[in-house]
Amino acid sequence: GTLFVMSWPLAMWLLTLISVNQGAPVGQTLNTFQSERKEWSLNHLTVHRSTGTLYIGAVNRIYKLSANLTLLVTHDTGPEYDNKACYPPLIVQPCSEPLASTDNVNKLLLVDYSHNRLLACGSLYQGVCKLMRLDDLFILVEPTHKKEHYLSSDNQTGTMYGVVVPSQGQDATLYVGAAVGGKQDYFPTISSRKLPRDPESSAMLDYELHTDFVSSLIKIPSDTLALVPHFDIYYIYGFASGSFVYFLTVQPETPENGMPAGGSPGDLFYTSRIIRLCKGDKKFHSYVSLPVGCVHKGEEYRLLQAAYLAKAGRVLAKSLNISAQEDVLFAVFSKGQKQCHDPPDHSALCVFTIQDINTRIKERLQSCYQGEGNLELHWLLGKDVQCTKASFMFIQYIHMYYVHRQKDKYGAIMCGFFFFSTLFSQDCPQLLHSGEILLPAGEVRPITLRARNLPQPQSGQRGYECVVHVQGLVHRVTALRFNSTSVQCQNSSYLYEGVKISDLAVDLSIVWNGNFIIDNPEKIKVHLYKCSAQRDSCGMCLRADRKFQCGWCGGEGRCTMRQHCPPVSPYASRWLDLSARNVKCTNPRITEVSPVAGPLEGGTLVTIQGLNLGLSFSELEGNVEVAGVQCVPQEEGYITAEQIVCEMAAAPKRSAPGPVKLCVGECRPELRAQSSQLYSFVTPSMLALTPGRGPESGGTKVTIVGENLGAGSTANVHFGNQTCELYRRTASEIVCFSAPSVTRAGPVQVSLSVDRAEVHGSLAFEYIEDPTVQRIEPLWSITSGHTTLTVTGTNLDVVQEPRVRVKYGGHESVNVCKVLNTTTISCFAPSLKAEPTADQETIKHADEFGFVFNNVHALLTYGNTSFVYYPNPYLEPLSLTGVLEQKPGAPIILKGRNLVPSASGGARLNYTVLIGETPCSLTVSDTQLLCEPPNLTGQHKVLVQVGGLHISPGEVHIRSDSLLTLPAIFSITAGGGLLLVIVVIVLLAYRRKSHENDLTLKRLQMQMDNLESRVALECKEAFAELQTDINELTSDLDRAGIPYLDYRTYAMRVLFPGIDDHPVLRELEVPGSGQANVEKALKQFAQLVNNKVFLLTFIRTLELQRSFSMRDRGYVASLIMTALQGRLEYATDILKHLLSDLIERNLESKNHPKLLLRRTESVAEKMLTNWFAFLLHKFLKECAGEPLFMLFCAIKQQMEKGPIDSITGEARYSLSEDKLIRQQIEYKTLTLSCVNPDNENSPEIPVKVLNCDTITQVKEKILDAVYKNMPYSQRPRAADMDLEWRQGRTARVVLQDEDITTKIESDWKRLNTLMHYQVSERCVVALVPKQMSSFNIPCSASFPRSISRYGVDVPFRSTPTSPDSPHSRVPMLTPDLESGVKVWHLVKNHDHGDQKEGERGSKMVSEIYLTRLLATKGTLQKFVDDLFETLFSTVCRGTALPLAIKYMFDFLDEQADKHGIHDTDVRHTWKSNCLPLRFWVNVIKNPQFVFDIHKSSITDACLSVVAQTFMDSCSTSEHRLGKDSPSTKLLYAKDIPHYKSWVERYYADINRLPAISDQDMNAYLAEQARLHSSEFNMLSALHEIYAYVSKYSQEIIEALEQDEQAQKQKLAYKMEQIISAMSIES
Repeated sequence: GTLFVMSWPLAMWLLTLISVNQGAPVGQTLNTFQSERKEWSLNHLTVHRSTGTLYIGAVNRIYKLSANLTLLVTHDTGPEYDNKACYPPLIVQPCSEPLASTDNVNKLLLVDYSHNRLLACGSLYQGVCKLMRLDDLFILVEPTHKKEHYLSSDNQTGTMYGVVVPSQGQDATLYVGAAVGGKQDYFPTISSRKLPRDPESSAMLDYELHTDFVSSLIKIPSDTLALVPHFDIYYIYGFASGSFVYFLTVQPETPENGMPAGGSPGDLFYTSRIIRLCKGDKKFHSYVSLPVGCVHKGEEYRLLQAAYLAKAGRVLAKSLNISAQEDVLFAVFSKGQKQCHDPPDHSALCVFTIQDINTRIKERLQSCYQGEGNLELHWLLGKDVQCTKASFMFIQYIHMYYVHRQKDKYGAIMCGFFFFSTLFSQDCPQLLHSGEILLPAGEVRPITLRARNLPQPQSGQRGYECVVHVQGLVHRVTALRFNSTSVQCQNSSYLYEGVKISDLAVDLSIVWNGNFIIDNPEKIKVHLYKCSAQRDSCGMCLRADRKFQCGWCGGEGRCTMRQHCPPVSPYASRWLDLSARNVKCTNPRITEVSPVAGPLEGGTLVTIQGLNLGLSFSELEGNVEVAGVQCVPQEEGYITAEQIVCEMAAAPKRSAPGPVKLCVGECRPELRAQSSQLYSFVTPSMLALTPGRGPESGGTKVTIVGENLGAGSTANVHFGNQTCELYRRTASEIVCFSAPSVTRAGPVQVSLSVDRAEVHGSLAFEYIEDPTVQRIEPLWSITSGHTTLTVTGTNLDVVQEPRVRVKYGGHESVNVCKVLNTTTISCFAPSLKAEPTADQETIKHADEFGFVFNNVHALLTYGNTSFVYYPNPYLEPLSLTGVLEQKPGAPIILKGRNLVPSASGGARLNYTVLIGETPCSLTVSDTQLLCEPPNLTGQHKVLVQVGGLHISPGEVHIRSDSLLTLPAIFSITAGGGLLLVIVVIVLLAYRRKSHENDLTLKRLQMQMDNLESRVALECKEAFAELQTDINELTSDLDRAGIPYLDYRTYAMRVLFPGIDDHPVLRELEVPGSGQANVEKALKQFAQLVNNKVFLLTFIRTLELQRSFSMRDRGYVASLIMTALQGRLEYATDILKHLLSDLIERNLESKNHPKLLLRRTESVAEKMLTNWFAFLLHKFLKECAGEPLFMLFCAIKQQMEKGPIDSITGEARYSLSEDKLIRQQIEYKTLTLSCVNPDNENSPEIPVKVLNCDTITQVKEKILDAVYKNMPYSQRPRAADMDLEWRQGRTARVVLQDEDITTKIESDWKRLNTLMHYQVSERCVVALVPKQMSSFNIPCSASFPRSISRYGVDVPFRSTPTSPDSPHSRVPMLTPDLESGVKVWHLVKNHDHGDQKEGERGSKMVSEIYLTRLLATKGTLQKFVDDLFETLFSTVCRGTALPLAIKYMFDFLDEQADKHGIHDTDVRHTWKSNCLPLRFWVNVIKNPQFVFDIHKSSITDACLSVVAQTFMDSCSTSEHRLGKDSPSTKLLYAKDIPHYKSWVERYYADINRLPAISDQDMNAYLAEQARLHSSEFNMLSALHEIYAYVSKYSQEIIEALEQDEQAQKQKLAYKMEQIISAMSIES
């Protein structure tokens, strides 16, 4: 509702606009921007607050401009076919109205900064909006399907405005006001809506709140439009400031007399208003509005035209007396109140401070609350409603019930009424505190309350009621309002249950008009009480607080109020209360005395409890004796009538036991009491203590044994000067906790005092040094804990109850430990108390880990140890039914995960598996437990115990093995004779053998799993290290790029491997003078080759010749493809014909269809490889190249991390069993500092090498490091460089693989390594060209002893050339020429008999070597996966599947259909043989075909293993693994099924892709041919092909003469002409 009537002016300032035409500076140009069409006006402009980018909403367009008005992006929004009468719009459902091309006027343009998007709403389709990305105006969403998505179909500009209110961590809110254009039923005039961060959210633009009763919106009532037909609210501007949202509007005034207004909009008077809402007010309860405008020289400016919010700035702020950071509203008004849509020219710019607007709203709210003026909600309520002083009336009309602060159901106080809760709370109706309200239960009494501002009920309203809540029952009692400050609840009685509650506070509330609760800020309550509750004796009764007016009714013997105790006579009352003089309760009684023994020395505090033990302390002074000894009462222990505490005086020796006697005041018989218990005098003594020692920090629980130790009231034990903290005391023992020692380690005297008695003895307690913890094994557990930890340290046996503690996520848990000896305890790891929502599958590191050892605080947090918790093992159910059927003796496999934590160290989880009650022997791997069950039959529960976990994955039913029982065998023997016996024996043997095989296979698998898990950690560390190296490599690649070979070199390496300078790369050169003739003849030959009949006949004829070898077939296929590089469509046609022939031949010869394309036995197969090589080059560069190169680099890096034998090529890290070093090589990684060869003054380059590397290996590693961003072909070669070891400025030693210092033992010569030269960490080395290192070294240069100890007298000089160079200046041995000297590096060549390693040929790999293979495999796993995933994916980094693959696969499917082959395995195999095996395997094994790199033999061996795995993945046949399987198959055995599923999915995805038409394929082939048509010399290629024509000319001509088509085209004749022309030249 509207809440404001105010006097003019509100404006603080009036700025008159003066137009001064200042001349622009000469030469300055102003940038302008205009829309595409003049009539498409610009509607809205918003400037991005941080980038300065402009977003402009226009008719039919949204523009994005730079700050200098350069157009960046245009977004079309119209025109579209539409009709304003179509509701819902035609984009949602068809519309019968006539449609016309309609402009889309931009109505709203807002930047949602929190989610980097633009909200643009138009006039089309009932006013739908779009959310667009700020960068490129890409449409994120355009919601249209709900009524909430239509804001307004009114197409006038300047009638709608919105404000986006962001919320920290939550979705933003859009407040939007819109003119409804007469459709008040369809569109709200103002609403708040959701702006979820997810543009696809179904809640987009939904109302913040939408229920049957209340929603986040206000609609214009139909009655208002009946009064004012053209009524609408135009929203000119909106903004958020502080905790409010504001809108500035222009709206018609509604007539006050209730008569209809004039007919046309021109007759109406308009007023401008400012509307304010609280942020977060979903119910619009805080809606406030007041008029706004300016007055200048008596003229009123009341028609708002535009407004803008900004900060005040220094000068203006000073004038307005506000800070420069405060918000200021600038508004432009036109004169008068009429012609809203065509305003007069006179206008004014006015400035309002937001602070002043809020002050005026506050004043208006306050004055309305005090009954001044009316609510100004005529347009909403249909009439003027007067403000009334009775604030509840006011609240009722405005629907803002939350002024009643304690009534949650109406909401808490919100910002719209913060005035009432802070400044004006004294004006609210409320109850005031007027002392405690006491009501005796069951008594009829009124309740009178003080209050403030109680409203007078009006006619038709209900009066006041008191509501009292007693133990869940509600009592409603009529109340009378005496005046505005007093109200009284009528006479009523209130009861409550129970005799144990003497005083019950109950809630009281005063309700007015049925449901309005008067504020009760002081939380006033009513106290109901009963005198008799828990007051059973006279003393207890008279102890009650006087305010209750309770007394003791002597005749009835109970506690009552006076009126309930009938008097004996009118003058004698039996009712006692403390107001009377000298009141005494008779018949005191002692119920308990404690303690009942004490020392003769006295000082014991004796506590006496009972009934009626006096009403004041003074009545007992001097009146208490215990066992005949005076006992002095103590005031601090006295409880009226209930308890006396007195201190014993010293007693004479040999005093006898006796009772407690006392008198209350006077010692009359009725005031005397005597206890039934006797008090005796004893002498305490100490005899022994245990334990006799404890840590210095204290906390030891010591038990002292003795006699009469429970006597007296207080006992103190001292160890030396320190008090032992008492824990428990009985007659025979005292238990206390030792204090920390103040005298360090050593024995101390133990003493005891009981009250005033000192007990002496000869007992001593020894303090020893605190326990320490030196080691914990293992430093991990599982989430459920209870795994065993072995803790070693010192003095651990002095800890009595050792416990281990752990803290994680704010929760602490402890577990017990057991002392084994002085140096060892065994603990159970605590379980981890994590949040239930926490991820249960992650590794968690404890925040704190330590020990609770008595008082030893130093170990509460143990060092910096990070204790690790691994996820709990999880076991899958044995079967879906819960019962697993098993044969006897068959192993039970329990599958799961997290079974072996990936922790380092030797500790393992200790599993126990029980089948029923019987344990079974176990083999454990990361994913399964293999249990070899005991000899049982029947159904048994399976229980797995590990740590604190007890898991039952189900039950197992072991069938009894009744197939071949002894009776059966005898009967068979009797009936069937010997034959059946033999059959039975065979069966038994077979069965046992197969059972053994199964077990062996499973054990083998388990051992593999165990090995894998054992090397998992090593893999992880190696992988992390490798990943770092690869990341460095990747960043280098980002700078330099992957060194791809150019197309020509790539094609040559695939087509003609091993031939570097092939004739097809050069111009044709013919010896002699016949060049022109030969070229002419070859051009004629080219025409023949381009003839399909000839080329097919030529190829088929060659393939029939026995002398046409396999190598020739491949060579001819490559030559044909190079010759036809410019005509790939033709080449493809030829290839399809040849493949079709091949398939037919394959099927006719009864070969297995799967063998097709398996080997390169025909021209067609090699042509297919070359065809793919041509067409997949782009795919290789854009997509597959990167993972292949990363795999190559990862293998190279990983191999070089360990020793590689430079002679045999074997390595410590290998995937290939054949290239694995089978010895333990000791080595160390060194980092050398290499002088930069390009600039000796620049920083030295660190290079990682191994001390066992040969000099050539070091040179290669240095070259790799120095030239890492350079292709291999452009680098210097290691053989052309010398390695200099630089020692100081002048001394330089040239290091070589072989020199005078090389070691020779018997007939073995070992290559020099860095270790041989004693090169150490951080030595400086340099690579220099051989011819440049020729200068002398001074004789004084220092050399490593390893060189000089050979006793060579020749002066050292650096070598200018390689060791075997004739110019070498260092005397060199040439052992290669000496007979029988063999060279070795790390391992001696196994061909020689020195080492008996004949077993090397055996396939049995010892566990250690298999582990190394596994470790290398695990380290490289990610790179292999990445490559396979790329090759077996139809989409790669946005690159579509190459057309060639789809085209060829479809061709093979067509051929299969044509020949009736429906076996999916055959089709799968054809595709695998065609592409993966024919092309990809070649590329994987030979990355040097694609990249400019060098491939070493060890890298080649590893790539071969990857390639083999790739081939196995493409195969459909099952690989049965056994102990004789090659290690490569075992290595990837678990991965291959996974890869196979990728291949199947890949083939299926390709099959689902739309077929490629021949036309599209030919266009693609023509484009590829055009790109590479000049790569090869066609005449040279034809010349090479012609060599085969001349060799088989007779056979070719005969074949052409026999072919019908060839006869028609006279091909044989043409061939003969070419042969004769060529023979002349030759």
